[in-house]
Amino acid sequence: MVRLLGRSGTRSPLRPGAAPSERQRREAGPSRWHPVTGLRSVLGGRSVARQVFLLVVVIVLLLVVAAVVALVLQVRHDTTQEARNRSLAVAETFANAPGTIEALESPDPTAVLQPRAEAAREQSKVDFIVVMNTDGIRYTHPRPDRIGKKFVGTLEPALAGRSVTEQITGTIGPLVQAVVPVKAPDGEVVGLVSAGMTTANVGGTADRQLPLVLSAAAVALILATAGAALVSRRLMRQTHGLGPHEMTRMYEHHDAVLHAVREGVLIVDDGGTLLLANDEAHRLLGLPADAEGRHVLSLGLDPGTAELLASGRVATDEVHRVGDRLLAVNQRTTDRAGVPPGSVATLRDSTELRALSGRAETARERLNMLYDAGVGIGTSLDVTRTAEELTELAVPRFADFATVDLFDAVLSGGQPDAAAALSRTALSGIRKDAPLYAVGERIRFVESSPQGRSLGTGRPVLEARLGEAPGWQAQDLERSAQIVEYGIHSLITVPLRAGSLVLGVVSFWRCEKPEPFDTDELALAEELVARAAVSIDNARRYTREHSMAVTLQRSLLPRNLPEQDALEIAYRYLPAQAGVGGDWFDVLPLSGARVALVVGDVVGHGLHAAATMGRLRTAVHNFSALDLPPDELVALLDELVGRIDQDETQEDGTAPVTGATCLYAVYDPVTRRCTLARAGHPPPALIHPDGSVEFPDVPAGPPLGLGGLPFETAELELAEGSRLVLYTDGLVEDRERDIDVGLDMLREALSRAGQSPEDTCRTVLDARLTARSSDDIALIVARTRALTADRVAEWPVPADPAAVGEVRAAVSRQLAEWGLDELTFTTELILSELVTNALRYGGGPIHVRVLRDRNLICEVFDSSSTSPHLRYATMTDEGGRGLFLVAQLAERWGTRYLPAGKVIWAEQPLP
Repeated sequence: MVRLLGRSGTRSPLRPGAAPSERQRREAGPSRWHPVTGLRSVLGGRSVARQVFLLVVVIVLLLVVAAVVALVLQVRHDTTQEARNRSLAVAETFANAPGTIEALESPDPTAVLQPRAEAAREQSKVDFIVVMNTDGIRYTHPRPDRIGKKFVGTLEPALAGRSVTEQITGTIGPLVQAVVPVKAPDGEVVGLVSAGMTTANVGGTADRQLPLVLSAAAVALILATAGAALVSRRLMRQTHGLGPHEMTRMYEHHDAVLHAVREGVLIVDDGGTLLLANDEAHRLLGLPADAEGRHVLSLGLDPGTAELLASGRVATDEVHRVGDRLLAVNQRTTDRAGVPPGSVATLRDSTELRALSGRAETARERLNMLYDAGVGIGTSLDVTRTAEELTELAVPRFADFATVDLFDAVLSGGQPDAAAALSRTALSGIRKDAPLYAVGERIRFVESSPQGRSLGTGRPVLEARLGEAPGWQAQDLERSAQIVEYGIHSLITVPLRAGSLVLGVVSFWRCEKPEPFDTDELALAEELVARAAVSIDNARRYTREHSMAVTLQRSLLPRNLPEQDALEIAYRYLPAQAGVGGDWFDVLPLSGARVALVVGDVVGHGLHAAATMGRLRTAVHNFSALDLPPDELVALLDELVGRIDQDETQEDGTAPVTGATCLYAVYDPVTRRCTLARAGHPPPALIHPDGSVEFPDVPAGPPLGLGGLPFETAELELAEGSRLVLYTDGLVEDRERDIDVGLDMLREALSRAGQSPEDTCRTVLDARLTARSSDDIALIVARTRALTADRVAEWPVPADPAAVGEVRAAVSRQLAEWGLDELTFTTELILSELVTNALRYGGGPIHVRVLRDRNLICEVFDSSSTSPHLRYATMTDEGGRGLFLVAQLAERWGTRYLPAGKVIWAEQPLP
């Protein structure tokens, strides 16, 4: 078919590549053509060329006639339209001219308006300008006898404030006129203006142009006849003289094949005109019956498809939506030798394939959503945040609004109570103004509501149309009406199940998409919530364990510091961002007005770390009661941690590698000496009274639990007012920096801290904690005080029983000097017994020391390492009653061992 429309020299479509037959050569005539002989041949033969020639001549003649008629009609139409436009423009100009409204309101409008109207009519070349009142009575007219009479024409649109143009037969004959309103400033119509032209003047132009048109038509007919003869000759050469029957058979075959294929075929020339469209193309594109021969941009196609067909560019399986179909378009150009320029496009309906692809895409999107749920939900062990992650994932990919309601016990880590109320834990939506329950609001769902049914049965519920669900509306009639009015029309509720526990309910609401939720989406929602329920239950369990660990840890840490005068102490304890750590500290009053400071850190987080910390703190309390030196106490802690590891290994076969560090310091306010020992712990910091900071060199022993290595002590003499800073590694260590950097930062903060321990703690934490640490932080700042010489009394005791009396006398004088006469008797009795025991069972040298602190402290030193024991003496025993008397008279008493002996001490409360 394309080749039939081709250029000269195109081969026959019946037998591509075949040479013409002898008959075809005879009918084709000589290769060179003479106009006269060629025309005679065309007119005298029986070929298609002759028939085409005659047909073309007739068609041209008809076209010329039609063109002449159409041109005349068009000229008249254009002239009439011009008359309409000119009449409307003149009428509107006169109506809006200055002074028109005042003239209408004047006593004699005709006297003012008639001259103006006539002058305007002559200048605008219209036949009349008529000004009238709202009743249609004329004020002006080209014929004065018509003034004052009723206007002929339609006035109602103009009275309504609109302009109107019409063709009527008026007082001066058939005419085209326009009527426009004259409006006052307030918009009221106060008059009307009409301008127009008669039909005689309108059609005059067309009559004058008719001879010229007929002459041009005659010339066109002559030229068309000559052109038809040339075309017929060319057609004869191209068809090789095929007769009508052969041509008919060829076109029948071509037409049968073209319209029988199940693909649309379009042929468009290089100008964008549609040359051919088969039946399938008409069906797929919805083409009008007269589509062939029209430009593709005027066929009403969608812009994308029309642009592709008009451009002629090459396209391969380019998908375009046409109505409810998806068409795959292939287009190729025909601009080759012997073929007219243009393009051929084929259309294939891929709607069903696209539908299958769309279902596959939907399935893929749902799988992606479930994958994202597995990755994005449960990133933190926080119940509320996990619920928020679920709603953020669902909106807007699955629903327009999503809510999570959980039982209050779940939020705190407990077991859900089916009879309890729920709390709105999370809410996400495409907008913020939805009339849903707000986050934090407590809700009790009625049994008939979808949420109530989900909680009761443990199964998801689909309410495809909320407006028709009376059970849902029973929850809250006013709020339900607001939700429906807002546009939310469909709901899915899914219970949050973790095993046999129902933790709450998740609701998915649809607003924007008009289609309700379906059963496939119900299954997807159930799978989505099932994955989220695991994360929420994990967060709930973690919350419960974390609460237990925090409660345990806080119960094990000191709530109040003991009263003592040796140190002014401030402390801070900050838990980690997540989990419960094993950092701990303590302040322990010792005998002789001394005070012990201890800071420790158990590796790890959770209940195990908190429990281990409690065991170590208890052990330090017990060991400190023995008045052990710091190195011995740390060694005992090392053995204890080793046994803890062994117990854990025997229990489950895996060693948890508990690991712990500790720093133990004892300060004596009498000597102002501080003895320290550490096991794998960061060194203490010391702030001198002048503000300088140093990190004393305290031997670093191995962490607790390794065993096998001894611990060493360091002894410091501290000036009164010095500040000793003990801390855990969370203060100076960080994943992003080395511990040396942390120590430098601590030094810099301490150097600008205030004088009080409270100021020091505040400055250190403000400088260190720009964000919460990943590890616990324990910090103790202790400012030293000294027990002055006027509050300490010492006497050497000779190895003579008579010295007991001298000691009593000296003590009595000292107590009288301190104003403690009330304690003289008991103090003399206590010292008598303690000195007597030292003379009898101990070894020299012996001396006595009395300290006035919060209590009155009596101490007896000797070189023996044998400790006396309290016992009940029998009636026949000569001794054994001295320590019993001391225990009854003193508030506390005990024995403290020294490198060169021991000290037996007793404390009495001051009156």
